[in-house]
Amino acid sequence: MQLTQKEKDLLKDLKTEEDICAKKYAKYSSCAKDPQLKNLFSQISSIETGHLNTLKEIECGNVPTMSAGSGEGTPTFSETYKGGESDDKSADCYLCTDLLNTEKHASGLYDTCIFEFTDENVRNVLNHIQKEEQTHGKMLYDYMSKNNMVG
Repeated sequence: MQLTQKEKDLLKDLKTEEDICAKKYAKYSSCAKDPQLKNLFSQISSIETGHLNTLKEIECGNVPTMSAGSGEGTPTFSETYKGGESDDKSADCYLCTDLLNTEKHASGLYDTCIFEFTDENVRNVLNHIQKEEQTHGKMLYDYMSKNNMVG
């Protein structure tokens, strides 16, 4: 598979975004106060690293076959922060909000790229990754909702 210069440039942007996502989730996993949030961030960091590796494969001219899904489904969360505000809740809310905005940006970038790539198989891979990014956003939102961090 031969990539156009535009596709190479877009892949570079996607790789940068996925690298930032993976590092941010890993860093925030160590910063989160709630153990279930630490675990969520750690799991998503691994998935983001997988996305980065997939993009590197595409950059080398290989189109990987994507699995139907991780099979884990969307986690459910128990309420950690009951009642009023606390420093821990505020800190975790900040992390979630920042990552939710990061996911929105990543999803938007994938949306653009899906329309720009000429190879249908590459578009399908990018679409698969975009759906996973949207799932990450839903998980973050669900956690925030359960802990009264949205409003």
